[in-house]
Amino acid sequence: MARRRKRKKFELSVPLNHLALIMDGNGRWAKRRLLPRNEGHRRGARVIFDIAEACVDLNIPVVSLYAFSTENWSRPQEELDFLFSHLEEEFRNRRDELIENDIKIIVMGDITRLPQSTQDVVNEIIELTKNNKSLIVNFGLNYGARDEITRAASMLASDYKEGKLEKEAINNKTFAKYLYTAGLPEVDLLIRTSGEERLSNFMLWQVAYAEFIFTKTYWPDFNKKRLIKCLKQFEKRNRRYGGL
Repeated sequence: MARRRKRKKFELSVPLNHLALIMDGNGRWAKRRLLPRNEGHRRGARVIFDIAEACVDLNIPVVSLYAFSTENWSRPQEELDFLFSHLEEEFRNRRDELIENDIKIIVMGDITRLPQSTQDVVNEIIELTKNNKSLIVNFGLNYGARDEITRAASMLASDYKEGKLEKEAINNKTFAKYLYTAGLPEVDLLIRTSGEERLSNFMLWQVAYAEFIFTKTYWPDFNKKRLIKCLKQFEKRNRRYGGL
């Protein structure tokens, strides 16, 4: 019997320190299959953790995910209730998996508006994984980039007024310290699924020099193979950062 040839593991040939994902298309994925929208969200939640494990394998140190935006509150209450309850369930069920894969969970956004039970579970998983080092998964929960920038400007102005900050010290680097992503590298690559080609108020500051890839694949169908396909496109980009 012929021996099965071992597939070569994909390795990025260029630096990718921070991957951002706009996870779009859960509802349309479900609609195409004549399923309730919540089934799309259920499938999409599973994909989140599959992609996180793939990023560990690919040595990508930081992944930011657009999980729930400040604009998503306009959705039907039944859908909101499902989203939050299922988020709690997924975090509870994935505790051992997160520890085993050395994944650290952090959050950007104002989670104080979320249901108290969701806040409790989120804070618990943040505490549980705080010492993990292989991958940081940054969840955007009740997150909007304009709100983030406004919040940062307000905090900076307060520090200046209180004499904690000199006018001469205010620059891009200083301002970035007031963002939710303080201490994280800037985004190198942003991928949006489902075929939509817009940022939808996601990480506007952090993606200033990121590469964008828009794939028609709905998020519930996104997987490691499709991620690697995007990464191969990213490798071919000539990142000039305003230079020649």
